[in-house]
Amino acid sequence: MKNKTLSVGDSIEARCTKCRKILNHTLVALVAERPARVKCNTCGGEHNYKDPTATAIKKGPRKKADPGAAQRLEWETLQPGMNQAGAVNYAMDGRFAVGGLINHPIFGLGLVQQTAGPSKIWVLFQDGKKLMRCAPSCNHPR
Repeated sequence: MKNKTLSVGDSIEARCTKCRKILNHTLVALVAERPARVKCNTCGGEHNYKDPTATAIKKGPRKKADPGAAQRLEWETLQPGMNQAGAVNYAMDGRFAVGGLINHPIFGLGLVQQTAGPSKIWVLFQDGKKLMRCAPSCNHPR
């Protein structure tokens, strides 16, 4: 902004909130002789005046919460007490008890944590929880 007195209709540089760039705008409203509202000459959008010289607070990329981190921590806590020799081989038509261990050909050793309906179980593996299919009423041991 130069030292000249501004008036409505003047051209002024501002940050366009729609274009996300510093562009020429037309001054639409003043408050106490300061720009208040502007209209972008590029997109036609009208918005509050954003000073182009103001430094924007740069936000780095947000880190997404790792949903499996808590499950992996739970696995690390429970794993030392697991007796792998007592694990039952997983089969979709098998019956498994909550608290029992299963041996899955892809996911490895798993702990049956809960049932999810008549033919599904939640199993905690080293990589996290998986919903697995089993025989109807699979919460009974084989």
